[in-house]
Amino acid sequence: MKTSISKSLIFLFFFISLNIFPQSFNGNRDIEILKLVNSISSANIKSNIEKLVSFKTRHTLSSTDSKTEGIGAARRWVKRNFEGYAKTTNGRMKVYFDSFKLKPDGRRIDRPVVLKNVIAKLKGTDKNDDRIFIVIGHLDSRNLNIMDSTGLAPGADDDASGVALVMELARVMSKYKFPSTILFVAFSGEEQGLYGSKHLAEKAKKEKWNIAGVFNNDMVGSNNTSGTNLYTNVKVRIFSEGVPALETKEMKRMRKYLSTENDGKSRQLARYIKEIGENYVDQINVTLIYRKDRFLRGGDHTPFNNAGFTAVRFCEMHENYYHQHQNVLEKNGIEYGDLPKFIDYNYAKKIAQVNVAALANLALAPKAPEKVKIDVSKLTNFSTLLWKKSENKRTVGYNILIRKSASSVWQKKIFTKDTTITIPYSKDNYLFGVQSVDKDGHTSLPVIPVPYFKRK
Repeated sequence: MKTSISKSLIFLFFFISLNIFPQSFNGNRDIEILKLVNSISSANIKSNIEKLVSFKTRHTLSSTDSKTEGIGAARRWVKRNFEGYAKTTNGRMKVYFDSFKLKPDGRRIDRPVVLKNVIAKLKGTDKNDDRIFIVIGHLDSRNLNIMDSTGLAPGADDDASGVALVMELARVMSKYKFPSTILFVAFSGEEQGLYGSKHLAEKAKKEKWNIAGVFNNDMVGSNNTSGTNLYTNVKVRIFSEGVPALETKEMKRMRKYLSTENDGKSRQLARYIKEIGENYVDQINVTLIYRKDRFLRGGDHTPFNNAGFTAVRFCEMHENYYHQHQNVLEKNGIEYGDLPKFIDYNYAKKIAQVNVAALANLALAPKAPEKVKIDVSKLTNFSTLLWKKSENKRTVGYNILIRKSASSVWQKKIFTKDTTITIPYSKDNYLFGVQSVDKDGHTSLPVIPVPYFKRK
């Protein structure tokens, strides 16, 4: 049903007083999601990191036969833990190795090797919801020499912290049911060239998986820097691409036309995580970094971006390069090496809580609205948005998101049950998005409207 301007204005001003919030508002919290958030255990994260470090090295080319050392022992241990979580799911969680062979590449793979990603798949309960959300960390570690496959490489932060987080999310989320499917993945081969994530991203693209979001957690346990002596356990960075890596000519044309360089799907996911994470987790600031990754670097979300999927990276606010890609030693009074003693487990817990809050909300929410448009038939200081009515029975309405063109986050939110609305915000000065909402307030990722010329 179309809403007239007068009705829309009444509706708007009603929500100005009741339902418009800044992005990081202290809004309502879903009790069940809050239970998930509070179930995250720093003790479990600590135990998982210490166990992963006990394998001495998890180098991609390290031993696969030993029961106590090397990447083979480490991935079998992660798989056994996933299988333990799966026992409570009545068959909804399946655990398996995603295996593939690599030939020498002349760079960081000097001999043929079989790599194995460890995957726990929590199947969604809605047969009409084909969305897949993936939370990932990388299992392999390294020291100063990237080709040293036998030397001690504890990798407590890089990236046992990420894998421990993935395991903790698998543990707590396996006890719940979600309409969409969630994959918990420990990748191999990241340090040697993102091989594990490349393999899965290519497989997903070939098999046409509907991946709606990838949460990469890589180095999420250190709270301090080397050299500059900065400390914080209340901030976490999220890196996201603005312009999609896999951008078609039509997408490029529309981006230039609409000036939406900061509104790619991955950037929208980052904003979403900030809003939900800060609402559910106390004493945390999710800092949006407008880069795909650290300067000139990449991670396991990168192959998913390159394949056209929505993916972001969580990373600690400050990096300590004395403890990253370094041999374990002491020199000139400085301790080098990526050891558990340098991990802040309560900090890692908070980042895990941000992950689980955002991931659970997305997995419970209806699909994003389709065919979202903005009427550009005439010049006016009002903006009219319209979209296709959702066929999902869980959808009870839609949020209209509004922000000034220079704002990095959404600033206003208006709820409507209609599929069109006219609001007194000029499209010259504001950007808009539309997201689906269910009865419990779970929201989809927003969709940016495209121009629509109304026919008379």
